[in-house]
Amino acid sequence: MTSAQLLQSAQTDAAPPASLSPEATTLWLIKAMRWEEAHNIAQDIPSRTGSWLHALLHLIEGDSGNAGYWFARAGRPAVPVSEIDAEWDRLAAAILSGQ
Repeated sequence: MTSAQLLQSAQTDAAPPASLSPEATTLWLIKAMRWEEAHNIAQDIPSRTGSWLHALLHLIEGDSGNAGYWFARAGRPAVPVSEIDAEWDRLAAAILSGQ
């Protein structure tokens, strides 16, 4: 699945495709604006990618301090709110290239 296909699915489908990894499902839920569900999955992913997803969710929620903590745990530089979409794209590229 490509980033564009994942985004399209999140905008048109009622549920994420069953074949998605937890990381890709989190991305789908973010774009579907189902942040609580996305947060619940992200916090259970014990990897740098899980921390990166968690950071993005806190950024979306407007909690830049907490986002900064999770970006640091992910080994990633913190980004400003204005880069939320670009950060989603970077995450999608990293996650979907591994599927």
